Amino acid sequence: VVHGWIDTWTYQYPLSDEDAAELASRIGTIPALLEHARDNLVENARDLWMGGIRSMEAQADSGLESAIEAARAATDEFKNWLEQEAPSKTGPSGVGVDNYDWYLKNVHLVPYTWHEIMTVMQRELARSFASLKLEEHRNRNLPPTPRVASAREYDRRFNAAVTEYMAFLRDNEIVEIRDYMDHALRERIGSFSPAEGLRGFFSEVSYREPIVMRTHGYHWFDLAMMANDPHESPIRRVPGLYNSWDSRAEGIATGMEEWMMHAGFLEGKPRARELIHILVAQRAARAIAGMRLHSNEYTMQEATEFAADWTPRGWMPRESNTVWGEQYLYLHQPYYGTSYLMGKHQVEMFLAERARQLDDEFTIGRFFDEINSTGLIPMSLIRWELSGATDEVVKMAGDH
Repeated sequence: VVHGWIDTWTYQYPLSDEDAAELASRIGTIPALLEHARDNLVENARDLWMGGIRSMEAQADSGLESAIEAARAATDEFKNWLEQEAPSKTGPSGVGVDNYDWYLKNVHLVPYTWHEIMTVMQRELARSFASLKLEEHRNRNLPPTPRVASAREYDRRFNAAVTEYMAFLRDNEIVEIRDYMDHALRERIGSFSPAEGLRGFFSEVSYREPIVMRTHGYHWFDLAMMANDPHESPIRRVPGLYNSWDSRAEGIATGMEEWMMHAGFLEGKPRARELIHILVAQRAARAIAGMRLHSNEYTMQEATEFAADWTPRGWMPRESNTVWGEQYLYLHQPYYGTSYLMGKHQVEMFLAERARQLDDEFTIGRFFDEINSTGLIPMSLIRWELSGATDEVVKMAGDH
């Protein structure tokens, strides 16, 4: 992702004069940026070129006002240029297994190899499918869960989900509750979107049971803690410019979904338990697809087909924006798509180790509070700092 990219959803509308001026200034850089891109994009990586066309189409179709017509025109022209150049691009786009292993070790500080991670992802895919089928069998006489059907129901249920989740965390001493956490979740519940067919994979989950994805909102806790209780280290008090800490951020956010189910959060909601297993299956399927893209076993088409076909209930069709967008993103960022479940795996390994280390002094609340105190850094460094264990960092240091 290019530095300075613009998330229009982060602005409040109608725009204030100050925000409008800032946005106009930032958007004004787009034409020159795309001109530079014509010189910089020289690799013969076919899937990245084809993915770029889809990305530019999405940017051009976002309904922007006249203030950014120049950016829209530049985007259209750039997409046309990509389409002209793409037929000559025939080479592989993945970094290869050896480079993937180097990147894991030296950038993300993950003490595993491509092959080891693939084994974990395949196990997660099988485990989630088996768990889903057993849960569905258990619930076979229950009616299917209807989707949220109106804006009023959306606002009521999503806000109630935040209230219920915050109460669960507090009453069960899962993590120290701070005043700003409720707001951090509540301001990001979004708004109702009417649809006759599928809305997109994650909406299909949330519109059936809003409390499920509130658990993944640990991301918003992280950001709120940085803003309100910054780490004493100037390095850790803000996210790093490169996402080498995804094992921690995505690992905990993803893990909270299943961990909170085991902790009792979904008691009395048997159909909601099915959604947890569906989420794990989707993350495992897209991770395997992305890894095979980087090993150059799959083309982008094959990767999207695998991820779509292994996502339960057909909630992520082969031509959906979700499946194409995810695989294109993971082709740009090796390991990121895998970090959701692999980071969860690292946290679980550390939880087991920390529980044995602390014995009777271990509590779930202490465990998460300790991790929160370290800031957003790779899980291998968190483990080293909190437990003193050096085996992973020594393994990654190698000959350095």
